[in-house]
Order: sequence, then structure tokens, then C-alpha cells
Amino acid sequence: MKLLVWHLHITTSQQCCWSSAEALPLVEALKLSQDDTLVFPKSVPWIKYSGIHDGLHIHIVVPGKDAVLGVDNVGTVSGALVSYAAIQALQPDLLINAGTAGGFKAKGACVGDVFVATEVAYHDRRIPIPIFDKYGVGATKTIPTPKLVEALGLKLGKLSTGNSLDMSPQDEEVIKSNDATIKDMEGAAVAYVANLFSVPAILIKSVTDIIDGGRPTTEEFLENLSMAADALLKTGICVLKFLNGKSIADL
Repeated sequence: MKLLVWHLHITTSQQCCWSSAEALPLVEALKLSQDDTLVFPKSVPWIKYSGIHDGLHIHIVVPGKDAVLGVDNVGTVSGALVSYAAIQALQPDLLINAGTAGGFKAKGACVGDVFVATEVAYHDRRIPIPIFDKYGVGATKTIPTPKLVEALGLKLGKLSTGNSLDMSPQDEEVIKSNDATIKDMEGAAVAYVANLFSVPAILIKSVTDIIDGGRPTTEEFLENLSMAADALLKTGICVLKFLNGKSIADL
């Protein structure tokens, strides 16, 4: 099986990198190497790590840094572009979007929990016109992975995606309508591109902060990023071990 394991990362104003906290530990654990083979246009900052682990051909692609500001590329535009280019270039059998997310206490999320998204939707594409309103939300179910979830003891929840780290009152209203347990900044865009090309996708999210917990999101995010990234790393390795020798139907 050929896997594309894609990690989105972000740099905050306090220079806390998801790339070092999230993607690179997995690269090191799997003994992957940076692959400079030209599969993407020269002008893009995307970085690809590749290797074979337990019989799985694995590529980890990260979006790299903004050329002007030097922060990590983040959000749905970057997520969609990288996913499109990586799927076209690498032709994976399975795409795994592994990253961090905010969680809702009211829906049973705790910091450090790892969720598999059962459905994705947007909360910041408000188009108040009949039919277009549903298009804007873009609710889409992900592939079922009951055996994987049971074997690893993971939680299930719906994922809502938007381009802001914080949550406006309008966003909150739509997130509730989406019945979301977790909230991120790229998942729905990644799933959309994967669906376009009929590539099965699994979205795995580790909770960094509790959105309805009363603490500022940025403060809690920075405090818990390391712990959440560690949980994501351990889960990622277990997921890959579970996938060894299995087909999509076995998940």
C-alpha cells in the first residue's frame, strides 16, 4: 500500500512550530528522508519526506513556509493545493490527514484525545441562497474505519473546518449546526480534494484546546501543543502498524 500521510503545520507569533512538534517526530520515528525528487513545481515551498516502513510506501508532505512572512502555510487554500498536487504526483492508495484540532467539552472532547473524523463540513462558507447554503457547508461523510477505531481505542466525531483559529459568533452557530466535536483549519478541504479523485482519506485529529472551556484558545493551544503532538505521534505509528497487510475494506 502506498500512503500519503500529510501534516498541516502552523507557526504562531511566538514561533511555536507545528512542523517540529507534529510532522518531524513522525518523520524521524519512521526513518524517512527528505526527498528532493522534483515532483512539485520549483516555485512552491512544499516539502516531501519518503521511505518504506513495515512494507508501506510512505510519503509525508508538509506545506512549508510563506515566502514573505516566514510562517508555516495554513488554512484551506494551502490544504487543498498541497493535497491536489500530492495526489496527482504520488497516486496514493490512502491519504491520511493527521493534525491537531480544537475540541468541544460539550461533545465529550478532552485535551490529548485523538479523534477520527466521521464527517467533515465548513463553518465559514456562509452563502444564504437556497441550495448554495448547503454547498457552502459542504457536509461530507468520510470512509468508515470501525476496525481501526476499535483496535486503537480512538474516539469518533464530526469535524468542522474554517480559516480562523478563533471562533466568531456566526462560526459558532454553524459549528453547532454541523454537530461538530472538533474544529480545525484544513480537514474539509483535504477531504474534498481526496473525494474528487476517489482517494480514500482518514482524518486523525489530536485535541490541543477546549473551545468551550473558558480559556483563550491561543494560550491553551500553545500550552498543550507538545502533549497533543505526542499523542498524535503515538497514534500515527499505531495506525501505520494496523494498516500493514490490510486493504481499505479491512479498516
